Amino acid sequence: MTARTTAAGSPATGSTVELVKLRKFYGSTVAVDGIDLRIAAGAYCCLLGPSGCGKTSTLRMIAGHEDISDGDLLIGDTVVNGEPPARRGTAMMFQSYALFPHLDCTDNVAFSLKMKGVAKEERRRRAREMLDLVHMSQYADRLPAQLSGGQQQRVALARALITRPGVLLLDEPLSALDPFLRIRMREELKRLHTELGITFVHVTHSQTEAMALADLVVVMNQGRIEQAGPPREVFNQPRTAFVARFIGGHNVVEDAAGRRAVRADRILLGRPASADHGTDHQLEGTVRALEYHGASVHLTLDVPGAEDFAVVLDESRFYDAPLAIGDRVTAGWKARDVHPLVA
Repeated sequence: MTARTTAAGSPATGSTVELVKLRKFYGSTVAVDGIDLRIAAGAYCCLLGPSGCGKTSTLRMIAGHEDISDGDLLIGDTVVNGEPPARRGTAMMFQSYALFPHLDCTDNVAFSLKMKGVAKEERRRRAREMLDLVHMSQYADRLPAQLSGGQQQRVALARALITRPGVLLLDEPLSALDPFLRIRMREELKRLHTELGITFVHVTHSQTEAMALADLVVVMNQGRIEQAGPPREVFNQPRTAFVARFIGGHNVVEDAAGRRAVRADRILLGRPASADHGTDHQLEGTVRALEYHGASVHLTLDVPGAEDFAVVLDESRFYDAPLAIGDRVTAGWKARDVHPLVA
């Protein structure tokens, strides 16, 4: 495979990203194992998976911060395997933000333009535009130590965006924030993605984050892609038991028919002696744990043939016939709510 266009230049609109049999070794350890993936121009892609699954190594190869052991990486129509980060049309926002403590917000954002020789007045003007984009204009003269974590993150975003990349790479950008700020910053990332139209590639271990942000969710496990697709497809039609369990909200049931998944919020519960749900499948079990979540109640059952069998009930339905830990119950579901798994 050869390059068809030059790698120079940072387009204002999104670029496609394509991984072809991409592999990464650290000594004898295989971190990324021959993955194929195409991210459309302007997409919001989340690489999702547990620690050690290969998602950060994949992101760093796209950025040019890790060498590719084998395979090809294309940005736009260009193979960029050997290109330095500055020539890829990408920008990366690091998990630690990596702001310069001795520079104010304006100079932090303008730093990459300074390195490119852009005149001071021009680079500071463009930095102020970026700070305005992320709603940080009023803090332009402050040092990073004078900002909250969420404000530092906005400055780091502005610094990444000032180069006008075709692809913005985000390495677990919300992990250091408290739950309230995480929700606010998800809204900000979605807004920026919509307004700018560039391609976002976002690494996270949070299923909620991936579902809320992405139009392409890529679930990784042990260096491979288990499943890639729109969030609703991945949630409702998991290919494997790993995806069903990792995404959450599903039970994996193993019986003579093989491995199958059923959503936790499609389960109906009743007492064993009088259970008649009008369901096609039933299991008896014992309530092991329950948690009140406001609009819903989450229960965990001990049942044969399933690990950590979960049930999510509407609050009013649960309190119509409340249960306690240790109660025997019958869990039932309809055949239409069963999804077969390939592995």
